Amino acid sequence: MSDHQELTRSGTQTRRALLAGAGAAGAAVVLAACGGNDAGDGVTGQQPTSGGPAVPSTGDAGGGNRQDSQSLATTTDIPLGGGRVLAAQGVVITQPTAGQFKGFDPICTHQGCPVSNVDGGTINCTCHGSKFSIEDGSVKAGPATRSLPAKPVKVVGDQISFA
Repeated sequence: MSDHQELTRSGTQTRRALLAGAGAAGAAVVLAACGGNDAGDGVTGQQPTSGGPAVPSTGDAGGGNRQDSQSLATTTDIPLGGGRVLAAQGVVITQPTAGQFKGFDPICTHQGCPVSNVDGGTINCTCHGSKFSIEDGSVKAGPATRSLPAKPVKVVGDQISFA
């Protein structure tokens, strides 16, 4: 080996050591910033945040299930003798008779396809043609052999939410 190669190898090792040391120092700074607040100033380990809009406090202040307190639909959204698939909320809501609202799981019991619509008094899965009763989720036409599971809903005023 030549002296030039020896110096280059040594210089490379020096640069690696320098970069490793700088990385460790940077990590120490980041970890120190993540520590809790033990200053006894009444704040229980909460650090101030920066950036982004403030998030309003909604739902149950006692830490309950927020899904239960949110409105899924209004009573006027659900047609009499029909219903509506609310895929994002994970429920199908029907109104078999005036003022009676029912909730069902929106996943077909045949092969797990999401149901697609409520029409003609049935909740319909277009994957394989299964149809379920808007009254109790029972199978009206196969290939499904099991009913849609009920999802209890309640009505307060004109708002429908999970019970």
